[in-house]
Amino acid sequence: MKYSDYLQKTSLDKQELLALAWGTLVEDPPEGGFANLPAPPMLMLDRVTLIEHKGSRGRIIAEQDVNLDAWFFQCHFRTDPVQPGCLGVDAIWQLLGIYTGIRGAKGAGRALGVGEIEFLGQIRPHNKVVRYEIDIRRFSDLPSAGSAIAVGNGRVYVDDELIYNLTDAKVGIFLGIRYEDYPHRSPKAVGGVMRR
Repeated sequence: MKYSDYLQKTSLDKQELLALAWGTLVEDPPEGGFANLPAPPMLMLDRVTLIEHKGSRGRIIAEQDVNLDAWFFQCHFRTDPVQPGCLGVDAIWQLLGIYTGIRGAKGAGRALGVGEIEFLGQIRPHNKVVRYEIDIRRFSDLPSAGSAIAVGNGRVYVDDELIYNLTDAKVGIFLGIRYEDYPHRSPKAVGGVMRR
């Protein structure tokens, strides 16, 4: 699809999410790229069912099908399988990254933090569907600084029961930080504090 069409999307199916993760969804990406997703098995979304925005606020909702043989149930824990809570938090960050891309932010995405997390329940192998909902409180695009930020409050449901609350989840988009020549040693091959 064309980049201009991507900016108008109000939902994304599994094929589109996989193409976004592999960098093949948009045939004419902007210079500097836009926030992409981790590829499976770290991709925590099967479909994005709603993307809305008005001004600096918005809303995004996605779903993940629960699979009995998911990789994390095989090791977390061997005698007590449960989806790690951190993967639900990562799904919220993944969604915020998608939101910034739809809003036109250019660069690579990075999770910047979360205010508070409250775990009320768990995801087990015989659940059916996890739903991630985020109310975007603020989106700011700062092209002159080569960055953008999205901040939102998220909720995670399993089979329509609320199991996590997150406040002030943050994702930033930054130009010039991609490590595109991996695995070669280059100036972006080592992490640490990002330059401001």
